[in-house]
Amino acid sequence: MSLRALLVAALVGLSLSPLAAQADASFKIIGQNDLRYSKEHLRVAPGESVTVKLVNKSHLPASAMAHNWVLLKHGADADAFDNAAQNAPANDYFPKARADQTIAHTGMVAGGKSDTVTFTAPDKPGDYSYICTFPGHFAAGMKGVLTVK
Repeated sequence: MSLRALLVAALVGLSLSPLAAQADASFKIIGQNDLRYSKEHLRVAPGESVTVKLVNKSHLPASAMAHNWVLLKHGADADAFDNAAQNAPANDYFPKARADQTIAHTGMVAGGKSDTVTFTAPDKPGDYSYICTFPGHFAAGMKGVLTVK
């Protein structure tokens, strides 16, 4: 077999391997003044590496319009998590006592700032809620769903 044929065979073999077929998912989500995320539905594969960059484009002061992105585990009660978050202003509205109910989260992001989090998607297919825990934002509709399929 010629060197060229060996190289072609090696490249074809690599492209068919499961590691090469699994691409990382990357999302840029903008936190908006209308208390919505720019993307309210994300889709990833089980076990996939996922990167979420949250950008806050608000010009309001952080005390009035900061955002975070909190991905909850399957079955976690988003209302209860958000209620607990309201009692955690010193920790950027992230309730440490309920950290075990989350998969990943960004920090609280002020206007003009961003934060990025990378995590591994759950192996179990299903819908996983993500929310903003800044006071009043989740209740106003700042939420979304990450579908693992």
